Amino acid sequence: MKKFQPQPGFQVQAFRFALDPNAVQERALRSHCGAARAAYNWAVGWVTASWWQRRAEESYGIAEAGLTQWRPWSLPALRKAFNETKHTDPRFAAWWEENSKEAYNTGLANAAAAFDNYTKSKQGKRHGKRMGTPRFKSKRKARLSCRFTTGAIRVDTGGRHVTLPRLGTIRTHEPTVKFLARTQAGTARILSATVRHERGRWYVAFQAEVKRDRPRRQDPRGHGRLDG
Repeated sequence: MKKFQPQPGFQVQAFRFALDPNAVQERALRSHCGAARAAYNWAVGWVTASWWQRRAEESYGIAEAGLTQWRPWSLPALRKAFNETKHTDPRFAAWWEENSKEAYNTGLANAAAAFDNYTKSKQGKRHGKRMGTPRFKSKRKARLSCRFTTGAIRVDTGGRHVTLPRLGTIRTHEPTVKFLARTQAGTARILSATVRHERGRWYVAFQAEVKRDRPRRQDPRGHGRLDG
């Protein structure tokens, strides 16, 4: 996936705020993050199932031409396969509509990245510690996280609430007025929002394209900033 490049004079910056969700919003946040984990696990199982099947067929002496085809793990391929499955798969059919499609896309995107990192590491194209085959995420240990890139994503007028897809308007523990002022002035454009649960508290981090502040000019005589 091509890396986002900010326009000239802008840079990508994160703005993080602690959330203060009510009980209903807390359950919705957990549901969205659980949906992301479920989609990730589905993708890992769907892709690796073809690996284990091929391995079994090879042990039976089946020739390469007769082996089960590899399943692709690009994000578009995973998204297409998941959309065809979610209506009938008992793991999703009864409840997938309760969450934003962005929740499932989060898990699928993370799975695609995990398989990419694994293959690059295996081929010696990735620096650092060698990575193993992507594994399932357990409900008990997995970090609660979900990313939104489309839909209603904003900091609300008043500076104490944010709005996220399907989750609605959530109060923040701290004021968002500085970031709000930037978005209203057109010097910041929200690209995405990620909710995460850490140490007993929910947070939202907005990734934004932000106009760089004009650098201060220094007086060459050493008298500080020049006004002109």
